Amino acid sequence: MASRNFDIVIRNVRLPCTEHSETSAWDIACLGGRVHSITSSGSCMPHDEATVIEADGGVLVPSLCHSHIHLDKCFILGQCDPLVTGSLPEALQVTNKAKANFPKDVDNLYARATYIIRESVESGVTAMRAFVEVDTTVGFTCLDMGLQLAKEWVEVCHIQIVAFAQEALYESAASTEPGPNYNLLCDAVSRSGVSVVGSAPWVEPDRANALKNIELVLSLAEKHHLHADFHLDYNLDPGAVPMVWDVLQQMRQRSWCKSNGKRVTIGHATRLGLFSAGEWAELKCATDILPLEIVALPQSDIYMMGRADPSGRISVPLAGRTINAPQVYRDHGIRVALSVNNVENAFTPQGSLDPLTLASLGVALFQVGTEPDWRVLLRSVSTTSKEAIGVMHGDNDGGKSVDEGDGIVPRVGDPADFVVVHGAHRWQSAVLSPGFDRTTFYKGNVVARRRAQRWNANTGGANIN
Repeated sequence: MASRNFDIVIRNVRLPCTEHSETSAWDIACLGGRVHSITSSGSCMPHDEATVIEADGGVLVPSLCHSHIHLDKCFILGQCDPLVTGSLPEALQVTNKAKANFPKDVDNLYARATYIIRESVESGVTAMRAFVEVDTTVGFTCLDMGLQLAKEWVEVCHIQIVAFAQEALYESAASTEPGPNYNLLCDAVSRSGVSVVGSAPWVEPDRANALKNIELVLSLAEKHHLHADFHLDYNLDPGAVPMVWDVLQQMRQRSWCKSNGKRVTIGHATRLGLFSAGEWAELKCATDILPLEIVALPQSDIYMMGRADPSGRISVPLAGRTINAPQVYRDHGIRVALSVNNVENAFTPQGSLDPLTLASLGVALFQVGTEPDWRVLLRSVSTTSKEAIGVMHGDNDGGKSVDEGDGIVPRVGDPADFVVVHGAHRWQSAVLSPGFDRTTFYKGNVVARRRAQRWNANTGGANIN
């Protein structure tokens, strides 16, 4: 058989197929950053100059995505005052105090953000939506950092920079015009390299100003042709009217449509977890027409939401503190992305930067024991997350997947963005017990390898799979 002109061949991988034996192994040939062929292992004959990557039977899944992560606020817990209550107001207070030092220690800001990106890529992330704050406390310090790192890592990871207003755009409930934070945000979104404008309407002094916050941000997104992203409906109050309906109404009034390529995303959205079947059906009808995406943030939501009232009563069970992505898809046909958000800060003291750990967490949290639900969780941290930030494209060459299914098996013509989880010999293990050893591919190139150094007193340094 004649050799073929491929850039790279990933040899002997297992795929997350549903209709094929777990023991089936494949060769994935890539050319020009896309999948060129998928053939039985050993049948692909590359030319001498092609790079051959031996996967040794590891599982290949879509590369992972942080659809919502704060590049400037991770790993600052040691810079904050000690937590006393762990509450949301306290988190805002101690974080704002720590933020005041960001412009004074830019080296630390860059070092923390670089660590986030590096660790994420090595875990399999090739796309992220990175929030960086713009306000009177930090000015453009965080934005400058984010834009610089996005350039430095452009060949390794797609980093979408969000000019984000965590602080209120209106100084008081009596304000008739937005304040200086809004003026800074306007300057920020005009910068080259900014892809998204975002805010947290719930921090405004009242609901009326929160709705005006939404209007201002959507207007900026329209003017500068950006995505919009809101920290929205971050509560578990059945009496609170969900603002997602107001966002959708604004989108209708602006004739915001899927064909313009720009999405509106809502993060946290814990209030949606209290929706009735009728409300979910209404939301499904709306999102079939309008490009609204939902990103749940389990590590943060579980920690912060559903706390006991003064009497010690907990009104919402643990699993109800974040959106149940498998159930929402199974019952209502709406895909919900899952993302990391924060690690080691006052909003989320605990957790990992590895998105696959969210899938594992979801198995126990949502008590899902079926393979279809596990596939939803795998998708939620990979392809669904990419869709939520507008970087997942369907422009393949019309080739068929090995498994015509839910999009987590590669097709000919797809972007060659993968992570191989070594040591896993069935796709289920990538969700249930994801291993440390991984190889990350972006645009058909190896961009990261991660291997554990092993030793124990019984077998020494032997690497036993």
